[in-house]
Amino acid sequence: MPDHWHALIAHYALEAGKDVYCEKPLTYTIDEGKKLVAAARRYGAVFQTGSQQRSDRRFRLACELVRNGRIGALQRVDTHIGDIDSGSWEAVTAPPPELDWNFWLGPAPYAEYCKNRVHYQFRWFQDYSGGKMTDWGAHHNDIAQWGIGADGDGPVNVEATGTFHADGPHDVPGTFDVKYTYANGVELHCHALGENGVKFTGADGWVFVSRSRIELQLGDKNWADYDAILKVVSRDDFATRLYVSDHHHNNWLDCIHSRERPVCDVEIGHRSVTVCHLGNLAIKLGRELQWDPAAEEFVGDDEANRLRSKPMRSPWQL
Repeated sequence: MPDHWHALIAHYALEAGKDVYCEKPLTYTIDEGKKLVAAARRYGAVFQTGSQQRSDRRFRLACELVRNGRIGALQRVDTHIGDIDSGSWEAVTAPPPELDWNFWLGPAPYAEYCKNRVHYQFRWFQDYSGGKMTDWGAHHNDIAQWGIGADGDGPVNVEATGTFHADGPHDVPGTFDVKYTYANGVELHCHALGENGVKFTGADGWVFVSRSRIELQLGDKNWADYDAILKVVSRDDFATRLYVSDHHHNNWLDCIHSRERPVCDVEIGHRSVTVCHLGNLAIKLGRELQWDPAAEEFVGDDEANRLRSKPMRSPWQL
């Protein structure tokens, strides 16, 4: 189901008394996330966000190295999440008979059916998604938040630049660079280009992690393998140990039995995708934004605050 449906379906399930597993990105707007968190708490639901990298041992080790000061005081995080092309124009056609196109659109503005607006390609249209920022950003910026220790928090300042394709239907940013500054001075830089993954840089070294590898650099020494790192860095010495989940779906199922919160609880998912939404809004507005993560609102900026939500097409509402 496309991203603009995630919050509605999850909210309907919560109202029906269900525990919820919702794929990333959790929401289409910031305000949707606030409503999902409130509903999950109201109904006492076990709610797992599908940012499955939290259940990968490489990402957990990287964040534990950072949180325990093994690379020195954290200074900067870089996430590289990919760019998109312009897409190709397709003729308007009748939707296939098995697709209820009006229902697929749901709360999104009405548009005529084109085959390149559905399936995987919906991600590159602002009416349904937030582009790479909410696609891969919901993965890697989530890990950045985990390493920074900002699961219930967020940045206080956002600056961004982005480019848009003028020769194709894709209307989300094609390339971008976003700079987030946290209250403790740590900077998160989210890039379209570069090797896919997350790099934490501290005063004494750095650690890079992706779905295929983890690499640690301390001074002039380098370890480029999970097991090699654990031979020189013992978890037994870590004062901070992060939530251990080795299987994202099973973690959710286990928590349904225990009624504990899963590794990527609804509020974690909301806060992580909020980072992505903030980047998109800074690109859209073309100016620096001040964000209050406690109040979850922009400081002294009515225009930006109005963009925390988007109107829904009748009869759908949240």
